[in-house]
Amino acid sequence: MSEPEVITRIENGVGRITLNRPKAIHALNRAMCEAMIAALLDWREDAAVRSVLIDHAGERGFCAGGDIRMIAESSAGDRVEARAFFLSEYRLNALMFGYPKPITAIVDGIVMGGGVGISEPADVRIATERTTYAMPETGIGLYPEVGGGWFLPRLPGQTGVWIGLTGARLKAMATIELGIHTHYVPSEQIDALKAEILNGASPIEVANRYDFSIPPALEPHREAIDRLFAFDTVEEIFAALQADGSAWALEQLAILKTKSPTSLKVTLRHIREGAKAASFDDNMAVEYAVSGRIGATHDFQEGVRAVIVDKDNAPRWSPSDLSGVTDEALDALFAPLPENEKWTPLA
Repeated sequence: MSEPEVITRIENGVGRITLNRPKAIHALNRAMCEAMIAALLDWREDAAVRSVLIDHAGERGFCAGGDIRMIAESSAGDRVEARAFFLSEYRLNALMFGYPKPITAIVDGIVMGGGVGISEPADVRIATERTTYAMPETGIGLYPEVGGGWFLPRLPGQTGVWIGLTGARLKAMATIELGIHTHYVPSEQIDALKAEILNGASPIEVANRYDFSIPPALEPHREAIDRLFAFDTVEEIFAALQADGSAWALEQLAILKTKSPTSLKVTLRHIREGAKAASFDDNMAVEYAVSGRIGATHDFQEGVRAVIVDKDNAPRWSPSDLSGVTDEALDALFAPLPENEKWTPLA
């Protein structure tokens, strides 16, 4: 009998969730989300559970995202399975965000997409030298969801816009600098850290003891990021990068030109509107509406073909340039759902 893809148990007052799908770098599917929800609901009112610890089996990474292939296949058809996945995943994200007990997430290795959604809501977010963080969705015709509309605009300056549009891959020095992760602990000391937490020590006190001072990584580019990514249209950002002319700016422009034009515009609109969201739940309701529609678009289907299926990494976007992505197309993606179809958090 195969092992469960999520292992949940209580260890000395700590509710422990271990992602256990290492061959897929713990990419989330609906069953995994539902298993985590069930455990968190059980522990929420259990006085014997003081805190929650989320970690992963193996060394390849924390969580590489969601089940993209399933989402694409379902979205090309009746969308039922894809919408059920998004409903469960976003309810998990929201449950974690408002959880009454402290959550510690150890993001040792790759943390992307769906992995960001189950680590960013944690109170203590521990990175290691092996951590690689990214929201790479614009490269597959998607956009940074799983709470990206809430978390990205609340990063310093325009760094969230830069991350969301370019899909920049950040190591721990940068994620600590931006507050994406709260602590840095060398991977060789993670087992000792977990042992202390599981022996009853306060997660935040333990993390503080293991914390190391690491130099900022993005400081040389922060002024440029805040200046060049401050606009409300992707066209203006392209123009600003071109006009700046520095090697770094032109490198960012070249990266952006490989991304889906539709995804770029959806992402920027989502981040700008997410900055004004009244609550995390309100943001998740928007993401549920957009995600249920964008999966059926040409660019998402093509992005999955190019990156996941054929792996030729040569997507053919349509529209192929920014001018072809109309405000009407964006309005249709962001339109509110009918009352009986709207996303709602768990009671």
